[in-house]
This record gives sequence, structure tokens and C-alpha cells, in this order.
Amino acid sequence: MKDINLTCVECPLGCDINVETDGDNVLSVKGNSCPRGDKYARDEVVCPKRVLTTTVKTDGGEMLPVKSKEPIKKEELFSAVNHLNKIVVKTPVKLGQTISNYDGVEIIACKDIN
Repeated sequence: MKDINLTCVECPLGCDINVETDGDNVLSVKGNSCPRGDKYARDEVVCPKRVLTTTVKTDGGEMLPVKSKEPIKKEELFSAVNHLNKIVVKTPVKLGQTISNYDGVEIIACKDIN
């Protein structure tokens, strides 16, 4: 058995959470003040994910800030960035526009560029 200590980032409370595991199995989650903390802790231990924020090139030379619409597996972040480094987005671009797709997750523009 292994104990893992986390700080929950799902809400402003920042609960100190203890997760007891047996290999890949979560046995217990303690310290969370709400159900979101329980889900966060289980996901973080079993398959951590992050929202990717980065920039991509545009055909006008300006860098376009982008983010993943949903979290991507933490272990896939560098691969996703490498994928995006090969992209040159044609302008104009609208805020919220899907500019690419990585492993089924939409990558969206975070800024208008004319």
C-alpha cells in the first residue's frame, strides 16, 4: 500500500487530500471537502490530465495563443506541443475557433487575429 498526498485544485479551498493506493487501485480518499475533490484525487493518481496552453504560428507571423478544450493526459503533453509546433494557422482567426485536433481533443484559439 502507498499513501499519496495531494492539494486539490478543483475549488478555492485547496484541501489537503490523502489517497491510499494498492498498485493502480485507489483504496480510499480522505481530506476532501466536496465530491469534486474525491474525483480530482482519483483521476490525478490513476491518469493525470492537464489543459494544454501554448502558442502556434500564424501565416501573418503573429503567435496565436491556444488551449485544449479538454484536459489531455499529462504524459501526452509534449507530443501535443510537438504536433502544434508543425502547424501554421491561416488568418483571420476568431476567438474560440478550433484550429487543430490532438487525439480527439479540440485545440481552440484564445484570441482574435485579423
